[in-house]
Amino acid sequence: MTINVTSPVTGSAQTGLTTPGYTLVSDTPPNAQSKQWAVTGLTGTQTNVDVHSASKPFTITVSRPANIRVAQLPNPVTGVIGNVPRNVYTVKVRKGLTPATGQNPQISVFGVDFSVVAGADLVDAEDIRAAVSLLIGALNQQSAGIGDTLVSALL
Repeated sequence: MTINVTSPVTGSAQTGLTTPGYTLVSDTPPNAQSKQWAVTGLTGTQTNVDVHSASKPFTITVSRPANIRVAQLPNPVTGVIGNVPRNVYTVKVRKGLTPATGQNPQISVFGVDFSVVAGADLVDAEDIRAAVSLLIGALNQQSAGIGDTLVSALL
């Protein structure tokens, strides 16, 4: 993988967090197709935010498919590829969150899946990059709004 998250990570703007940043250390991933990092330190003002612990994890994991799928041959009569397989790459943040005062933490998962049509990596790489650019740009632009929506349920 060419993904190598480096520490510290500058977080994006969020309501109530002033210049959030995260110190990461390499962690043991869940499988050989993944890389994982744990949050061991915070910068900026992040009152009541916890770093990684066994009972309240705070990790980011990047995974690729265990087996890369390829495009099938087109139908010799129609020239169409019927069922085009997908290669799914994921980025997941696990964060232990307390559901109510005095209760044990529960793990929430925040994730993005990149479901790429097999074969597009060979013939349409620029469009793959453009889609990723738009997705990450929009998420970054709307970071605080997404955080507010997850807290208030208002779009």
